[in-house]
Amino acid sequence: MTATAYSLFVVGLTALIGSMTYMKRSLVSYRTAVTFSIPAVAGVFVARAFIIPAIPEHIGDFGGIAVTRDLFIMVLFGILMLMASMSMIRNGDNQDDTSPHQVNVKLILVEGFVVGILTGLVGAGGGFLIIPALVVVGGLPMKMAVGTSLLIISVKSLLGFTGDLGQGGIDWFFLFVFSLFTSSGIFLGTYLSRFIPRSRLKPAFGWFVLAMGIYVLAKELFSGQV
Repeated sequence: MTATAYSLFVVGLTALIGSMTYMKRSLVSYRTAVTFSIPAVAGVFVARAFIIPAIPEHIGDFGGIAVTRDLFIMVLFGILMLMASMSMIRNGDNQDDTSPHQVNVKLILVEGFVVGILTGLVGAGGGFLIIPALVVVGGLPMKMAVGTSLLIISVKSLLGFTGDLGQGGIDWFFLFVFSLFTSSGIFLGTYLSRFIPRSRLKPAFGWFVLAMGIYVLAKELFSGQV
């Protein structure tokens, strides 16, 4: 629980800093961010308050593998990464960022709630799910989807972290130092994105998420680490 809480803070603060660079370039859709963030924040609190306490530490044994709560959550995490990557790879070359799109508000609300629950479970920002949702469902250009997702991630992660403040024992110095290093990566990525064509950015992101999803599943299922 402590590691998850720390992750929420680091991810949230880093995303907030990163979103500011996109705000300056007018690459954030505030309306979409609000629509997505409200159910996402609700999902985070539902996961932290009800779902995690309801999952037993040891779920059972399947095929000689002891399925713990952590293993179950990480496998679910990996499967969702694979699903999200497919949507980006499949739509990457066919979708025109400059063409008009119809925003499906209901789907964005549902996606926001689901991503919020996942964020609360594993402490991940959920960008690998938010970005495909904003591009494929929300119809945003890739770079605007990235900027909007950073704002969404910062809001739901930092609000989710507030639920753990009452536990005490938080090493604030460690959190801020760690966040400083992760924020430097955000600035580097933002700078490099200016030189990558939009048509290549979507499928490249999809392949990256696919590789990470395969890594997560392989690590959890075959290395014996949880």
